Amino acid sequence: MVNTGGMDTTASTSTIRLGIVGCGRILPAHLRGLRLLHEAGVDFHISALCDVRVEDALMFRRKGEGPPPRAPVGRTPGDPLSAPHLYLDEVQGTDVPVAIFTDYRAMLRRGPVDAVLVLTSLSAHHQVALAALEAGKHVSVEKPVAVSVRAARRVVEAAERAGKVLHVAEVVRYSERSRATRLAVSQGVIGDVQIWASGSVGGVWSPDSIAADTAWRHRKVLAGGGPAIDLGVHALSNVRHACGEVESMIASARTFEPVRFRRDAGGEVLEQVDADVEDTFFASYALSSGGVGQLAASWAGHGEAVGMPQAIYGSKGSIQSGNLQNDDGLNEPLVEWYRRHVDPEERARRFPFGLSDGFALENLDFLGAIAAGAQAEYTGLEGLKDLAAAMAILESAHAGRSVRVADVESGAVRDYQKPIDAHWGL
Repeated sequence: MVNTGGMDTTASTSTIRLGIVGCGRILPAHLRGLRLLHEAGVDFHISALCDVRVEDALMFRRKGEGPPPRAPVGRTPGDPLSAPHLYLDEVQGTDVPVAIFTDYRAMLRRGPVDAVLVLTSLSAHHQVALAALEAGKHVSVEKPVAVSVRAARRVVEAAERAGKVLHVAEVVRYSERSRATRLAVSQGVIGDVQIWASGSVGGVWSPDSIAADTAWRHRKVLAGGGPAIDLGVHALSNVRHACGEVESMIASARTFEPVRFRRDAGGEVLEQVDADVEDTFFASYALSSGGVGQLAASWAGHGEAVGMPQAIYGSKGSIQSGNLQNDDGLNEPLVEWYRRHVDPEERARRFPFGLSDGFALENLDFLGAIAAGAQAEYTGLEGLKDLAAAMAILESAHAGRSVRVADVESGAVRDYQKPIDAHWGL
């Protein structure tokens, strides 16, 4: 296997056979990244596709075999849910046989797979991951790692028992901007972090559209929560990556639009769902380092959307809208500063082969860990901690008080999640 980002790959010289479970809207973004890795010479191939709907799996194997590609759902530039469709022969050529399954258990028993990429809807994450780990496979699972903290804990413990790689595909961790923020904070360029704020109200799914045309996002036992989970895990992963642990959370959450709709271009209702998760939350949190933060998001709101881009204020400077400045006169784009100050070997390790695509880099982290017989940078435990921080928003709103994130992580605070865990027998 070729060198993958500076990691020791001498532990394995065999091709990693990758099985993908879940052929939904996020798969094209992963295939885009995997194609870049294949072009860079990383030694793997996709050997199996699995989806409960065989036509959805066949949609990706080769052109003309299955139904036509799905229409994009995102209207935000760069939204990975709207990545262009790719077929597997465009990713890895036509000479690699790809088995098709409609049951992941059958794939785990009979499929020629060493590792599994779990891209299902959220409620199936823990089910597929547990089965794969018990079958002795390495696992990468899309964020959030599971539908509840307890489910996430079960997956983490299963990986520890199996001695296999458990990776969480949290794409924001691998971006140059995220690396730059972490370096600037760690080097004290803006002093001690005092305030971290971000948020938005309204947008492409407001006031009452089904988010991403996937109705399960509005059902508690299937999605865990609304934007607090779907968006909050991303945002708080960024916070934890740069500043350390979120210590406590106090939040409010509301469901302002209890019925959500999918409409055609003419406004005719094609689908509706009764929502039992929040569509709006406002949260304040305290960092263990002493800073405070604010995070808000809403899929509701009639009228124009408003937003507050990520802003980080320290005792001697700030990072706002991608710009770094401090009291010593520094004022320049954050990423440009990073490129000048990061150690060249570190940058080469983080962005090998000239890669910048987050989906390529997160999958490289997974594949490189397998080859090296080591753990990925973004482990299942990290995914659990991000989920606990996001779930603390909903536990706080449910309890009507501040909660300690450590108590949510340990399971000492889980009243909001009890119906989810009961539904899945956890």
